[in-house]
Amino acid sequence: MRQRQFLEVLDRDEAERRWRAAIDAAPLPAERVALADSLGRVLGEDVRAEVDVPGFDRSNMDGFAVRAEDTYGANEEAPVRLRLGAESVPTGVAPKAEVEPGTAIAIATGGMLPRGADAVVPVEVTDVEAGTLVVRRACVPGAALSFAGTDIGCGETVLFAGTRLTSRDTGVLAAIGRRDVDVVRRPRVAILSTGDELVQPGEAMRPGLVYDSNGRILADAVRELGGEPEFLGAFRDDVAALRAALRRALGSADLVLLSGGTSKGEGDLNGQVVAELDPGIVVHGVALKPGKPICLAASGRRPVVILPGFPTSAVFTFHEFVAPVIRELSGLAPGPCEVISARLAQKTVSERGRLEYLLVGLVRRPDGGLAAYPMGKGSGSVTAFSRADGFVRIPRNTEIVEADSEVAVTLIGRGLTLADLVVIGSHCVGLDAIAAALAREGFTVKVMAVGSQGGLAAARRGECDTAPIHLLDPASQTYNRPFLDDSLRLLPGYTRLQGVVTRADEAREIDDLLADTALRMVNRNRGSGTRILIDRVLGARRPPGHAYEPRSHFAVAAAVAQKRADWGVTIETVARQSGLRFRPLQPEHYDFAVPVDRWERPAVRALRRLLAPASPFRAKLEALGFGSPHEC
Repeated sequence: MRQRQFLEVLDRDEAERRWRAAIDAAPLPAERVALADSLGRVLGEDVRAEVDVPGFDRSNMDGFAVRAEDTYGANEEAPVRLRLGAESVPTGVAPKAEVEPGTAIAIATGGMLPRGADAVVPVEVTDVEAGTLVVRRACVPGAALSFAGTDIGCGETVLFAGTRLTSRDTGVLAAIGRRDVDVVRRPRVAILSTGDELVQPGEAMRPGLVYDSNGRILADAVRELGGEPEFLGAFRDDVAALRAALRRALGSADLVLLSGGTSKGEGDLNGQVVAELDPGIVVHGVALKPGKPICLAASGRRPVVILPGFPTSAVFTFHEFVAPVIRELSGLAPGPCEVISARLAQKTVSERGRLEYLLVGLVRRPDGGLAAYPMGKGSGSVTAFSRADGFVRIPRNTEIVEADSEVAVTLIGRGLTLADLVVIGSHCVGLDAIAAALAREGFTVKVMAVGSQGGLAAARRGECDTAPIHLLDPASQTYNRPFLDDSLRLLPGYTRLQGVVTRADEAREIDDLLADTALRMVNRNRGSGTRILIDRVLGARRPPGHAYEPRSHFAVAAAVAQKRADWGVTIETVARQSGLRFRPLQPEHYDFAVPVDRWERPAVRALRRLLAPASPFRAKLEALGFGSPHEC
């Protein structure tokens, strides 16, 4: 049999560069599907809540809505007696009465808190005697309550584009009332196995034939990545049949995979058929072991790939070149690779001139480290890839790797996956935008809103990668930097404007609002930067509602918009989104405290790049109403 040699064997990175230049791997168009059909799909949009969750201040138990201060001092020996109102608040009904001083109103679990009340006393610590509520235990403001907008605020981004939806995510979508959702269309991948030697599982076997495992491996690998595989079957080495099968595949698929028939032997016809496409073959031969015969091609801008016929070669090259394209077409970021250090247990000889992927199994060493044992079954092995713990990349110009050499092992689909960036501190709409941008780059982000001071404490304990803060030092009139010690570094974020908000029909300015003791305020949680500002503005005054302390800007806006409060303090961006009248108090710096030992982590570096002065992302922040950190 005559052999045709590879015309040009390329370096792996150069091969990928040439192929990527010839194809289009942009995410496919979004399609709208019912929420019931969205599980496992990839979001094609950032999803923002159009409602507050909960949508009202809600009782967490059966009991009585009260003013917490009316219960102070109550105990079993000296109970407090309150006048019980005639109204009882069931679920699903808006209360009509207001809780006046010295009164209480019965309320069911899930019931809407009446105006004037700031706590619920559980029924277990009360008695009712002739229209009087006997309270045998004091409560604090916020007791047994879930504040409106505390879980999810109207306008808050709850899920980001590129998220693969789990049951937890669909639960969030249901909670905000989404009946359907935009998801990226799944890429359709046509798969053709080729070779006279192939038979399908279940068919009769005879010497010289092999069962077609590549068809099954590739179809399921595509499905694992979120694509829709279409296995067109196994085809004999016949040019006309292959040409017709390829034409059929290109009629509906977004990507076409063939396996086998790429080594340029006399009977290997896939390369001949694919070469007839336009532009056709871009790369034929890559300096890899296993996987040298791979053929990267295109029809128009549509990717076409001929994978090697040997299973391990086919799987390696699929995951190296094809899987990232399928993920991108699906709207997913590049998949994370976990690399750990190990010591090579045996001397390994590699072929010079080819990047080698050495499959290894990992075992624990006596000193607690890991030893990597080469699997060594060759490119024709079906089991090596499935049983290996990971693989080692041996550079193309390395011939020998000695035993006990330290090697980097890339794990195969195993290992604990944690968030790439843990953020604990003050929440902001701008932080949502930052997290969305990082998510689109492939980073997973966990955000916990505990206030600026809580975030600083978490950062000092090393429990987070960064703590967003906006704390003003009264002595120096400087934001944030005076609060850092030697264990933390300051990453400048942006400026934002804090102010007093009311409903749109309220025209009075700040001094008049504060002077009107009939107006009810909504406060913020102690420890937050906004609460510190509020305390400075109020001084010794304690207006009605002072003990009403939701934990987010969204919850403040919800309280005012829904008339449970008449004014509050929030940022201009949230006020604008909520249709509230905004009166500026002062600009402030919203910065990020980063533990020194986490400054160079990849996700932190990505955050630093987003917030760099010349970053294109700055335009996104400016559009949201946030300014440069140097503006004030």
